[in-house]
Amino acid sequence: MQQVLDSMSVPAVVQNGRLDLLAANDLGRALYADLFTMAQQPPNFARYVFLDPRAEAFYADIDEAKNLLVAVLRATAGRDPLDQQVTELIGELSARSTDFATRWAKHNVRRHSRGRKVVHHPVVGTMELAYDDFALPGDPHVSITTYTEDPGTPSADGLTLLATWADTHKKPQTANDEVRRIRPRHP
Repeated sequence: MQQVLDSMSVPAVVQNGRLDLLAANDLGRALYADLFTMAQQPPNFARYVFLDPRAEAFYADIDEAKNLLVAVLRATAGRDPLDQQVTELIGELSARSTDFATRWAKHNVRRHSRGRKVVHHPVVGTMELAYDDFALPGDPHVSITTYTEDPGTPSADGLTLLATWADTHKKPQTANDEVRRIRPRHP
């Protein structure tokens, strides 16, 4: 999986239904740099959006981001209501964020597989990116999400700058890091 991600020239990440960020290529790590610095690992999109104040500045439409993430978690919980990790995540978010609890109570369910989002990256600025989410054939609850831009736009320039920034901020990988990146934990 990591080889496939690394062969892509656009930001790409792998996530599961709990919204854990399981793997990423260098551009994906650079795009979501804040998530990789969170205290609790693996990085989790829901924890980031509801518990990390940096998310408010990152997402241009934070309400839409929150609604989509809650709907994805609701769909995940509905597929397997006995999944202890999902239950614990929902409990944690409900206890720590009244905003999450309010949105969770609305019972919205949605699987979003493509769309556009505007992000304010702290290094390269505002980018409008199209995203496509592809379920993996071996595990439909794990997906690769890619982010692209329209050529010749400021967002394209932003991704070029992001690639340059990513190259200058690469951390050397240890053998254990590489194994974790290639073999993400599954429930």
